[in-house]
Amino acid sequence: MPTADPLLLVADHVAGRVSVFDVPDGTELATLTGRHVSEHAGFLHLPRGRVAFVDDLGGALVVLDTAAARTGGALEEAVIPVATPAEHLASDVTGQRLAVTTGLGPHETPWSDLLTVVDLPGAQSTRVRSRVGEPGVTLVARRDGDAAVVLRHREPGAFAVHGHTDLLRAGPGCPRVTAEAGLPLPADAHGDAHDPRHGRVFTASGEGVHRARLDARGLTAEEPLPWGAEGRGWFLRFDTTHRRLWSCLRGGPADPAHWPEWTNTAWCHSVDSGRTAHVELGPGLAFRMALSRTSAAFTRVHPDGDELILVSRGAQRPRVTARVPLPAMSGAPRRGGTPWDGVQRRAVAASPGADVVAVSRGGHGEVHLFDGVDGHRTGTLRLPTPLDEGGRLAVVQDGSTGHDTVGH
Repeated sequence: MPTADPLLLVADHVAGRVSVFDVPDGTELATLTGRHVSEHAGFLHLPRGRVAFVDDLGGALVVLDTAAARTGGALEEAVIPVATPAEHLASDVTGQRLAVTTGLGPHETPWSDLLTVVDLPGAQSTRVRSRVGEPGVTLVARRDGDAAVVLRHREPGAFAVHGHTDLLRAGPGCPRVTAEAGLPLPADAHGDAHDPRHGRVFTASGEGVHRARLDARGLTAEEPLPWGAEGRGWFLRFDTTHRRLWSCLRGGPADPAHWPEWTNTAWCHSVDSGRTAHVELGPGLAFRMALSRTSAAFTRVHPDGDELILVSRGAQRPRVTARVPLPAMSGAPRRGGTPWDGVQRRAVAASPGADVVAVSRGGHGEVHLFDGVDGHRTGTLRLPTPLDEGGRLAVVQDGSTGHDTVGH
């Protein structure tokens, strides 16, 4: 049976619109209005081509059955109450247990300590109080069939372990919960990943990538992985197919006004062989990344011109395979200002099961499609809303595997 073409989700989180497109045909198959996807928590891929996100304004976890867009069926499979504003969203490997942490929203300092755990089959959620901050989260399988909810706290930094079932049974009234186990971390930990094969969790800090393994005694710390190049990573992605951790190291001036001088280096570490590779991407802002079947895709924003950069994903020695100029954004970051306050941005998406890469053009209502092998442009989608702040994107390939369990 031939594999169906990929589907592309395009969310204008400011305007409150989510669209599903056929790729590469470009036909809009379905639309949701009134859904404001959490820009920070992003999309979470679940088994059987389903995708979850948090509606920040509606205070709900929404699960989409993307295949229904082809048949005209109901796109929303589940809508479950959660606390917002959502900071991070993650699931266990079954996609049945989820967790949502709360973040800053428009505030300048952390203020919410609410954590929501979700049981999808039972359409049940429970809110508990943990610790104020900007926590990350991963869910790790346990031998008893439950999952451990591993929170990553900042300032002071720490891993904190909770049982998913215990949290789900905590009861009404958002009770305060105490971690059953924990480990100290640097105060600046930021970015999370999970290797389900060995029950390891990872977090990025200025010191490197901190690792811990879940066992019967709780979390056991392992030796941190050094960055080995200038700068530090602010996010992590786990490539389940090639069993590699990916990040982008940002170096250069600390002052955000000098962002065009920032250095950017793709960092790739094989968790089995222990080998680490570095690939120079160029100056400016490299914000987020995505994994296609053959490439790790990065976008680089710079006053002298933006570009899509493809790095070979499966090669023993990753290298840049394509640099593709991107159409300029009229509201792009400028010299002397910050690259994220009151400016337009780009979102990037891909699927480990397909060779399509999608990049948004914030403020212009456009999404550009590229071949993930050689980078040539295959099409442009035009939306009725501007995609301010770049929106959020997700590529869904029927039957694809290799997505990690942390929302991006």
